[in-house]
Amino acid sequence: MARGGRKLAELLEKLDLIVEVRDARAPFSTSAPLVSSFARTKPVMLVLAKKDLAAPERTRLWIRELERGREVWALDLRKERPTGLRKALSARKPGHRELRMAVMGIPNVGKSMLLNALVGKAQARVGGIPGLTREVSWYRSGDLLIVDSPGILDPHAEPGVHRMLSWLGCAKAEVLGGFEAAALDFIRFLRARGLFGPLLKKWEIEERDEPEEWTLERLGRRLGCLVAGGAVDRELSGRRLLDAFSSGKLGAVTLELPGDPLWGDTSPSS
Repeated sequence: MARGGRKLAELLEKLDLIVEVRDARAPFSTSAPLVSSFARTKPVMLVLAKKDLAAPERTRLWIRELERGREVWALDLRKERPTGLRKALSARKPGHRELRMAVMGIPNVGKSMLLNALVGKAQARVGGIPGLTREVSWYRSGDLLIVDSPGILDPHAEPGVHRMLSWLGCAKAEVLGGFEAAALDFIRFLRARGLFGPLLKKWEIEERDEPEEWTLERLGRRLGCLVAGGAVDRELSGRRLLDAFSSGKLGAVTLELPGDPLWGDTSPSS
């Protein structure tokens, strides 16, 4: 466990609540590795961020699945303020002091956006609170005292989960073989589920029954990912594809369904 994770574990008894942030496009694969252990002793509220990048009907399915025994909020933090969530948090405040909570999540799921929305850009970092460690970042906003946790990935997660996280921009594609390999895997995964054709339309590219390598070549030519002599730079093409998807430029796509995580089959057919 990273140092930040250890500090949070030591701090756990001082907290009233954990708010976990996940990406609404992959609510299973983007779960934070430490939260399940913390949930044994502390209540957890779940936020599905980037709901505007996920298919609405699938987000509704996920909310019904995940809200068993906890509150679940789906938010578009780029366009809306979390007013309802803020009120729900304030309602949990102990009578004698502020609510002490941690915002947790793996990298790039929207954790910082939620923290900024709750705290506000004008709020200053808090220091020197008696009984609370100074080795993590605390922020005060009205009746909330919030600790910002580091984004920590699970090194023991299934390989398919790591691949999906690379598509979402939560993990480095370079660690998994590079952008070309990750993009070919991404194309294969979505094509098997009938989801890739609609994405290609964003670039006015026709979907064809062809190897993924050929599709990435056509995409590279369309996007101008060329090297000397006119050959396609497939590494750059893969990066452009994954960057466009992770940032939401290709529209609303949900990668997983409740009870049937789709990451289990992303390998080439034999």
